[in-house]
Amino acid sequence: MIRIVIVEEMGLLRGALRAVLSNEEDLDVVADLHEAGELVAVARARRPDVVVVDLELPGADMLAVVARLAEAAPGSAVLALSTQLTPEALQRAIRAGARGFVDKNLPPAELARLVRAVSLGERVFDPVAAVAALNPPESPLTDRELEVLRIVAEGLPLKEIARRLFLAHGTVRNHLSVIMRKTGTRNRLEAVRQAQRAGWL
Repeated sequence: MIRIVIVEEMGLLRGALRAVLSNEEDLDVVADLHEAGELVAVARARRPDVVVVDLELPGADMLAVVARLAEAAPGSAVLALSTQLTPEALQRAIRAGARGFVDKNLPPAELARLVRAVSLGERVFDPVAAVAALNPPESPLTDRELEVLRIVAEGLPLKEIARRLFLAHGTVRNHLSVIMRKTGTRNRLEAVRQAQRAGWL
């Protein structure tokens, strides 16, 4: 039997996930949680083979929870569910220790198949996000513009960015104008997010 713990805030969806997985002869849902706070303790006590976790649980840094789980219960494979199927989200999930990263809206029969796969040590990833991560669109930005954007992503003011790069304040402002024009974004934050989604940073 493959022992499973489910972490999902929405009661209806959590119940549906439990019902789907429990209907399979080789799958046993040993716990279902509506919040992440108890997950590490439950995983230590129940020793699940697979933890199916909603990465978008409100009020919790689920990637940090997944990372803690990987340390506390290394025998439990994490199958992460998400609606944000971007290359950046996939890479963050992998870094946190997830063995699978898939669409939250996948068909029930497919979920059972993926649970079995990760329990056997396989890695399963949403194909669209995986292809995008492996083949990110080519960046229109120069190396210097990417360097500016990396420091912008740290949340530093223009003066500090200029000081860090040994550039004039006006030069940094010009770089940012060009970056926003090339990326079709309205402000620095949007430019950073787009670059992260595309895998340029």
